[in-house]
Amino acid sequence: MSISVIEQAKIQAQVLVPLVKALQAELGEARANTLVRKALGDLYRGFGEEFWKAKSQGESEADLGKAVSSAFKTYSRDDALAYDVIEQSHDAFAFDVKRCAYAEFYKALGEPELGFLLICTADFATAEGFGPDIKLTRTQTIMQGASHCDFRYGRDGGASQ
Repeated sequence: MSISVIEQAKIQAQVLVPLVKALQAELGEARANTLVRKALGDLYRGFGEEFWKAKSQGESEADLGKAVSSAFKTYSRDDALAYDVIEQSHDAFAFDVKRCAYAEFYKALGEPELGFLLICTADFATAEGFGPDIKLTRTQTIMQGASHCDFRYGRDGGASQ
């Protein structure tokens, strides 16, 4: 059986948290965070591209609602996320995350700001990999202290905001 995404994140944190803290100490927080965002952004954008190609094989336009729903089932494995779907259609997938084990883990480490940098910012890079017509809007996260994360994926021209 494969390792769940939450378990992968916990394993990666053992290396990434001390690495990012060392980069911040050496380069300053802003410069280090920009470097980390770029490096991880490129990686996650590539993951998004691969995922989107797999979901849209043979179709002129993939079903955004089905594709993103499928992805979040993967991210939710091992009770990592609890969320309510607000809208699911061919051109949109909107949901609110009510509980996030990723945020709980980084808060327990005392590093929620690094959790946001290493986990939450990946969502936008991954969405960029879906293509230029797919947009993600999110105004708040549990990692940053909000009551829930408000994810709104939409296709330009059919996007739900």
